[in-house]
Amino acid sequence: MKVKLFLDGNKPKVGEEELKRAIRDAGLEVSTRRADMGVVVGGDGLFSFYGRTEALPLLFVGVRSRSATGSKAYLAAAYFDELPEVLKDLAGGQYAVEKHRRLRILRNGKSLGEVFTDVYLQRGAESNCIRYRVRVSGEGVSIDESAIGDGVVVSTSAGSTGYYSYPDKISGDEVEVSGHAGIGLDEIGICHVVPTFTERHGTGEHPLRYTVPWGSRIEISITRRADARLYGVSPGREGIGIGLKDVISVLPSENATKVVTLPVQPPP
Repeated sequence: MKVKLFLDGNKPKVGEEELKRAIRDAGLEVSTRRADMGVVVGGDGLFSFYGRTEALPLLFVGVRSRSATGSKAYLAAAYFDELPEVLKDLAGGQYAVEKHRRLRILRNGKSLGEVFTDVYLQRGAESNCIRYRVRVSGEGVSIDESAIGDGVVVSTSAGSTGYYSYPDKISGDEVEVSGHAGIGLDEIGICHVVPTFTERHGTGEHPLRYTVPWGSRIEISITRRADARLYGVSPGREGIGIGLKDVISVLPSENATKVVTLPVQPPP
């Protein structure tokens, strides 16, 4: 089996040679051409990036951190210290590949790319709150709401442990880092980020977070000039500037992310 390696180009969590040695010791071949599988070592941000850009089946491998604010790697199938045993499973064909739906993102009808986990509109450094509008249309759903806040997240089921889950991690005066709400495989999650106000027109409701059926069309636009940026589809971390005339559309993609899953190990 040929394996392609993916590490953070700026701050890799493990050394490339160490990873290559582990791959070869398991009897697998490291290759950048015609690979059968990709091994991504890092955190959820790196998993999300390669999950939206690669067509290969991907094994997500996390790295344990002693830092309280280190990567949680919720999407990881295994940790790096477990890799020798995991690679034996791969070499023996003891794995499966699951397909995860992606979302397609457009600005004014032109494609910006796809997302495996989430995309979000958020205020930039030069703004306080931003004022924006969210419209959702589709079979059995019609939503039109306005909000004032830090922004809004649109998430797939794979992104449910990320930014979408922040309300679950706050309980009174404590933060529950492992808490998160689920998003069904046939749903898209929408969550307002620290809003000071939301209103669903014609209902009197003030939503914070909800899901809509897969297949819905979501449109987001700002309603007052601000430093607003779209994150999750750009190659860098600076985001994409969004202006008053811009309409962000979020739609189901025809493509899917192939995620490698491992057999469940019995408890010791």
